[in-house]
Amino acid sequence: MIARSFADALNTTGPAPDRAAKMNLYGWLIGDWTFEGVVHFDDGTQRKGDGEIHFGWVLQGRAIQDVWAFSDVFYGSTLRVYDSALDAWHILWTDPLRQFYTRQIGRAQGDDIVQIGKNDAGEGVRWRFTEITPNSFHWIGERSRDDGKSWSLQAEYFARRAA
Repeated sequence: MIARSFADALNTTGPAPDRAAKMNLYGWLIGDWTFEGVVHFDDGTQRKGDGEIHFGWVLQGRAIQDVWAFSDVFYGSTLRVYDSALDAWHILWTDPLRQFYTRQIGRAQGDDIVQIGKNDAGEGVRWRFTEITPNSFHWIGERSRDDGKSWSLQAEYFARRAA
């Protein structure tokens, strides 16, 4: 099949049939969201504000991609790809505004979704979706500088599905 445009080649309307059941871990996010958030910077300052998130099926339904936007703080995209050999998700975050990149592995943990990995500085990174409902979630971003013995809060977002 030859796509007519980049958008046609990237976007699709749903999960690939050969892995549809496994795509549900993140599939419920598909659509548009708004959030109230706070980012904690290393110098002790905080940035509070509103932002938006857009999730969509991509790559013939074999992945989910999103765009997160928080004015003057970040503007980035995550690619989430299910790996049947691991029974887990590869998570790749790119923020060209701040030049921040991370790779994680995502899995269900109880009622939450937990993504664990490292940033470019080699620090532990843990991102969690908690308090999940069909129309809301609490996202928590943490960092560890001691190989996961302790975690410090970097960001929190309280998201609601857009009307």
